[in-house]
Amino acid sequence: MDFLRLLEGIRTPLFDAVFQFFTFFGEETIFMVVAMAFFWCIDKKTGYLLLYVSFLGNIINTFLKLLFLVPRPWVLDKNFTIVESARAEATGYSFPSGHTQNSAGLFFGIARARKEVWGRIVCIAIALLVAFSRMYLGVHTPADVLVSLGVALVLVFAAYPLLNRAWDNAKWFAPLIAVLLAVGVALILYIELVPMPANAIPEFSMSCNESGYKMVGGAFGFAAVLWLERKYINFSVKAVWWAQLLKLALGLGIVIAVRMVLKAPLLALFGGHNAGNAVRYFLMVLVGGALWPMTFKFFGKLGQKKGQAA
Repeated sequence: MDFLRLLEGIRTPLFDAVFQFFTFFGEETIFMVVAMAFFWCIDKKTGYLLLYVSFLGNIINTFLKLLFLVPRPWVLDKNFTIVESARAEATGYSFPSGHTQNSAGLFFGIARARKEVWGRIVCIAIALLVAFSRMYLGVHTPADVLVSLGVALVLVFAAYPLLNRAWDNAKWFAPLIAVLLAVGVALILYIELVPMPANAIPEFSMSCNESGYKMVGGAFGFAAVLWLERKYINFSVKAVWWAQLLKLALGLGIVIAVRMVLKAPLLALFGGHNAGNAVRYFLMVLVGGALWPMTFKFFGKLGQKKGQAA
């Protein structure tokens, strides 16, 4: 808390705005845009890496939150203030940082997969700025962000060579998916079977439970996409630049529509249980990873001259 109080003392409206901007790079929307841009338009293999690290990293993150039950800094110290614009997204327990996990998994993954030095520098800088922003805004401690950075680094450097090997030998996908789904199932069993501890904060626990179900649903969707896309679709990311933009914009619109439109009916179908959120995220990933790419042959032909090979 001493470091957070130091940052609290140097806050200004300008710095508040700057670090609120950088913290946005740790939100789910940014992950969706960047990860799907790679998966659909730039490099499918890197897209798979980013999705795998994100789902596994966020499941681990949620597991740790529910195991340690560390309150947010303003709960630990009633006299500590946060930047109010950050409160709405500061849900769940404090340790470890979900925003840092999101950004580090995404941008460390890009840095590991890409060869351009400038690109690696930019990606690492963004991840570190997101981590610092969470402390500056007062919603996480140094321990929260350092653990998330560490988990992301370990996952990126472990998954990258294994995914490369699996790309050449599909048998290697089996242990990767087995680990992802096993951790996901373990989290759901923990949520459902372990009673809420006496020191738990119900509001934070419920938020973590919701996030856990979403990520596990997405993980199962990822496993389905990996099988369907590799076996039956095997799409190409190639298209002219304006077709790429169209493909990305329309695809994101469809995925976001699935996320928004299905929320109420699926929760109603499951009686308000978070299983509805798991199904919703499963369908989001299935649509984005398998169904939408079935249109990519069409986008690949756009802008080509008559008779030009696809």
